[in-house]
Amino acid sequence: MAINPILLDFPDQFESKRLIIRSPRAGDGLAMHEAKLESMNDLRRYPASLPWAMCEFDLADAESYCRKCQAEFIDRSNLTMLLFLKETGQFIGASGLKRMNWDIPKFEIGYWCRSSLHGYGLITEAVNAISEFAFEHLNAKRLEIFSDDLNTASWRVAEKAGFKLEGLLKNENIDPDGTLRNTRVYAKIANT
Repeated sequence: MAINPILLDFPDQFESKRLIIRSPRAGDGLAMHEAKLESMNDLRRYPASLPWAMCEFDLADAESYCRKCQAEFIDRSNLTMLLFLKETGQFIGASGLKRMNWDIPKFEIGYWCRSSLHGYGLITEAVNAISEFAFEHLNAKRLEIFSDDLNTASWRVAEKAGFKLEGLLKNENIDPDGTLRNTRVYAKIANT
């Protein structure tokens, strides 16, 4: 029997040791916009895997994105999650579950962190908490992380969070300048 994900009840907010992890809400655009502006140089280093970072955007675009993601969270078509420091409420980045197959169920975890907070283990903490959420509340059987082979920080997050490298997809993606990129595929499987 196929799952109708819109009928699934699960929390739209949870916490880890240092983070509040929650679905986007109206009004989150300003915090996201500020973090993206701070981080654009880092994000734009990987245009094939982060094409959204290549687009120009303004505050209205960020707010519109947050509202769209809130609607997608409600209809279960995309589970974007925003990350905030518990102690200060500072927006640190975004993660969540995308490219979902509810029949298995399996999900891809994506993430980015504002540049000033790189190196503190916050994204690894978020990925661990989101993985636990997916296995516990969504009955996930498989979680995946796809990372540009040159994005060492990204694939180290996957490894630190206990994801196993399943393979390297050669010439799998392409930059706007035509450079071919390799993609690492990581997965974590439910304990059965």
